[in-house]
Amino acid sequence: MNKDEKTTRIFTGSAIEAQPLINSLNEIDINPIIRDDHQSGITSGFATGVPGQIRIYIRNEELTIAQSIIDDHLKLLEN
Repeated sequence: MNKDEKTTRIFTGSAIEAQPLINSLNEIDINPIIRDDHQSGITSGFATGVPGQIRIYIRNEELTIAQSIIDDHLKLLEN
């Protein structure tokens, strides 16, 4: 990770799998940054990216606070 980066990607996957993680982060007042390149491309007039796949980023200073929630979410997806 570049020290100049202000965010860290914490999840890549389907929007359905991501929603519980987003909800859990919102409950502790962390507002993740959600990137959906496919939907953005459609809005711009050209399609790119994988349909239904999103990436979630959070600010680096929030990573320590969110780490246990992220770990729990990823463990649930493994099962």
